[in-house]
Amino acid sequence: MANAIIVIVLVLIIILAMKSSMKHFLGQGGCCGGGSTTVKIPAKKLEGKKLGEMIIFISGMHCEHCVQKVTGAIHRIEGTSAKVNLKKNQALVAYDRQVSKEAITKEIEAEGFHVVEIRE
Repeated sequence: MANAIIVIVLVLIIILAMKSSMKHFLGQGGCCGGGSTTVKIPAKKLEGKKLGEMIIFISGMHCEHCVQKVTGAIHRIEGTSAKVNLKKNQALVAYDRQVSKEAITKEIEAEGFHVVEIRE
């Protein structure tokens, strides 16, 4: 009888762990300290005329909190505005002045993510 109870408890723990893991990998959980609520970062408007765009491919994003961190990192750079897509693991960055790829990479990687590629 005791063995049956232990087995039932272990099965319940495994089911709950799998459910939580699936939410995490689908980007629906509160990983990375983000909690389950989403605080929307307001869109940043460029001050001047848009000179161009670049696509930044990023690894390490798992949830909306990660998207917020990457968006905030890019928005801290003068003259940039970003739209970050979790499913594509990329950010579309518009700029109204010359911005170095190194500066963008530095800001994103300071948040704990990895810039895989930047295309202009």
